Amino acid sequence: MTHEEIKSCCADAYSKDIVAMLLGDSYHPGGTALTRRLADRLGLAPGRRVLDVASGRGTTALLLADAYGVRADGVDYAPANTALAQGAAEAAGLADRAVFTTGDAERLPYEQGVFDAVVCECALCTFPDKAQAAAEFARVLRPGGRVGITDVTAAPDRLPPELSGLGARIACVADARPLAEYADILDDAGLRTITTERHDAAMLRMIDQIEARLNLLRITAPARLAEAGVDVDAAPAVLSAARTAVAGGTLGYSLLTAVKSP
Repeated sequence: MTHEEIKSCCADAYSKDIVAMLLGDSYHPGGTALTRRLADRLGLAPGRRVLDVASGRGTTALLLADAYGVRADGVDYAPANTALAQGAAEAAGLADRAVFTTGDAERLPYEQGVFDAVVCECALCTFPDKAQAAAEFARVLRPGGRVGITDVTAAPDRLPPELSGLGARIACVADARPLAEYADILDDAGLRTITTERHDAAMLRMIDQIEARLNLLRITAPARLAEAGVDVDAAPAVLSAARTAVAGGTLGYSLLTAVKSP
């Protein structure tokens, strides 16, 4: 499968309503609490311009615009997500400070050096060309600007079969990397790591949340699950494998911030 086909599959999956039903509004472990922690680590303040890469339905960008007073730009590969996010911004009265665009993280549709910060939550692990995405983060940042990432971490050679393949890639697992490798990818792009934190407990909480919501949807909306291609029979084994992998240190979740050289 080509890089473009992988990106299209991921974008299509994350634009489906069933994903929101299973993952909640934030689509990533730690939810808005971890987003706020990331924003605090980045030192976000009113008037700063922030780019949210793979912005989905806009939850992170809208939170940053509302709670931190920044000008938030969101970019997402799926036009459906862009439309939903822009609608949410208008409904929240934030359309003047939160703007959403359809675009590719590996070819960001922005000029050089226009952002004070770039955030990317639970998405770098899904990008086929992570080095190119990191180079784009650096390109659109002003000198001294910061990048903030929260993402799945993994030891790829230790992942069980249930956590490999395209489905696991869409679920932010199959192509996840160790935390040190993410730091190396950013460093190669001229982004020096300044903060790393482990938040593996957030991953376990999300696994529990998905399991509970899946069990409820099996009763209340089985047709929605089938329409979305969710294999309810295979899901318990996948969730169990993920929980075991987190407990064994093979899978986790981390926060990382980095700065672009002045």
